[in-house]
Amino acid sequence: MKDWADMLIRDLFNKKWFKFMRNIYVLVLTAFAIWMIFFDANSLLIHRELNQEIKKLEKQKEFLEGEIEHDKLILDKLSDQEELEKFAREKYYMKKENEEIFLIEYEDSLKTKKNE
Repeated sequence: MKDWADMLIRDLFNKKWFKFMRNIYVLVLTAFAIWMIFFDANSLLIHRELNQEIKKLEKQKEFLEGEIEHDKLILDKLSDQEELEKFAREKYYMKKENEEIFLIEYEDSLKTKKNE
């Protein structure tokens, strides 16, 4: 039994890939690569997470820039007195004195309110 185990170990040691892996430079390089990929403070895993965060923030930035442009257009519109009055009537249901407002809701808008 001992001869069989010795023979397996000897065969393993004589294999070409095992001799290559026993080289001190290969061992150090492998340990360094594993350390840099998984354990270092600047590892590839952390870089991947940071890149995903950057992409998410860039998308959010694009969305917010679009919102800013939309708000600028609204502000430009509201500088006109008639547009300001229209906005106040539509959004906040404001009215002039001695004026009545009738709100008309369509069937489709009632269904969406019930589903919310």
